[in-house]
Amino acid sequence: MLWRMRTPVGTSIVAVITAGDQRAAKAVYGESKVHLELAGRPLVAHVVAALQQVPEVSEVWVVGNAERLRGHLERDPVRGELRKPLHVVPQFRNLFENAWQTFRRALPGAGPEGRDPAPEDLDQPVLYISGDLPFVTPQEISEFVRRSCEIECDYALGLTTEEAMRDFYPPAPGELGIRMAYFNLREGRFRHSNLHLVRPGRIGNRHYIEEMYEHRYQHEFRNAVALTWRLVRSEHGGLRMASFYCLLQLASFMSRLGLRRGADVVRRFVPIIRVEQACSSLLRARFRCIVTEVGGCAVDIDNEADFDAAVARYGEWRAAQEERAKRLYGPLPLYLPERAGGEET
Repeated sequence: MLWRMRTPVGTSIVAVITAGDQRAAKAVYGESKVHLELAGRPLVAHVVAALQQVPEVSEVWVVGNAERLRGHLERDPVRGELRKPLHVVPQFRNLFENAWQTFRRALPGAGPEGRDPAPEDLDQPVLYISGDLPFVTPQEISEFVRRSCEIECDYALGLTTEEAMRDFYPPAPGELGIRMAYFNLREGRFRHSNLHLVRPGRIGNRHYIEEMYEHRYQHEFRNAVALTWRLVRSEHGGLRMASFYCLLQLASFMSRLGLRRGADVVRRFVPIIRVEQACSSLLRARFRCIVTEVGGCAVDIDNEADFDAAVARYGEWRAAQEERAKRLYGPLPLYLPERAGGEET
């Protein structure tokens, strides 16, 4: 079952860009991905600029190497595009702490060190988005946020269709392009879109999110085994979650070998609703998947080959994403909030 819904007008969401370079973060050409320059600006600045045009986003927080991030975001033309409050937070030990500690600082009335959520803060949503997305479009972010806010859930994970990713494929063998790994589910093949709409105060087992992130490169066999074993040992839905995870791995492995018919047979046993139920049990929270169909939010830069392709085909891909986003979800709103002056902390 795919959840596709609209939200009330006037939604106001804090966005957090995860731009850390510690623990599970991968380097590309020896550099933290978010600091790589593409089309004259670092990757993190592409995401900051896109969020300025998302009507549901009220302010932007960036967590990572604060000194370097401030250096990027104080440069023109990035600073000249700011229309919303912008805050920079020094990174913590891992992804989980980056997400949680930034949420604590973004709560109303929180000081520089943040505060724990009070009962009235438990339903406070946060949009988490990766900092290495050069082809992100504000329309896709907006669509994801609006649909997520309509659903009774605590964690909405963004997915993108396989069809939406075809624009990034190599046009011919030996030519530059990007091919992503997919989740092979009953409803189709999907790529995660690096978009997460979360009520952090409602997630019971937040630590599993960090563990899944650190084992996210599922084509590495030892990572798949380690995560499966950890899930089996967990107290909340681990065995069920591990069984679905193994089926996902098997379908993905068969797909990579070109055995798509075999992968199609396996993925029939992995419907989205069952994955949602297993994740809900594991996290002790209401988990749902939201599908969008532009594609740019799913293209993160994970290796040198992908970066080289993005550099070579940036103009072509950027134009295609903007045209597709407008065709699917319409033009951006004419109204933008009053300029906030690029406030940083």
